Amino acid sequence: MRDDLSLQQLAEGIPKSLLNASDKDIESFQNIIEETIKLREGHRNLQKLIKNFSTNGIQRS
Repeated sequence: MRDDLSLQQLAEGIPKSLLNASDKDIESFQNIIEETIKLREGHRNLQKLIKNFSTNGIQRS
């Protein structure tokens, strides 16, 4: 189990390039993160669908 990070630890882990980024750069980065999250969720959903299909297909045989 991961320990909770302190605010200082989080701040120290942020690259200087991100701290100095423009609002437009931050918005673009945020869009990338949001799409990545959607992709991960989609991948998990696909895995569940495949698992359910495989399970149901085996039961029909």
